[in-house]
Amino acid sequence: MGLEQEIFEALREICVEEILRIDPEFSDTTAFCEKYGYPLNHTCNTIIVTSKKGPKKYAACVVLAHTHLDVNRRVRSLLGAPKVSFATPEETTELTGMKLGGVTPLCLPADWPLYVDDRVMTQDWVIVDGTSGIGLIQFIT
Repeated sequence: MGLEQEIFEALREICVEEILRIDPEFSDTTAFCEKYGYPLNHTCNTIIVTSKKGPKKYAACVVLAHTHLDVNRRVRSLLGAPKVSFATPEETTELTGMKLGGVTPLCLPADWPLYVDDRVMTQDWVIVDGTSGIGLIQFIT
């Protein structure tokens, strides 16, 4: 089963209300919001973070598109690492099979911690990145 099919299966399992197919040319968050008319404060980015010292560890972090992720304050303890940084685009693609602009928190390695910023959870609904031109709208209740 390919990654896209795995993501669709995961969506069915969590009962996502709506799935948008988008043009991959507009997968960048700003371009997506402008093209499809969604606000940044309801759009999420999934960022892969890696430890810089010691054994390699990874985490996925979901934040609203208009906010920033403070990796060294927020994510260091999640990974239990003295220093962390954003994974490179190449590293992200190699590890997840997804390109920046299309990384989803679904179908990532099971041993990776997932950090979801509190501000994401205050929204009535959010758009979560997808891969291969899939946009995901997940309604949070």
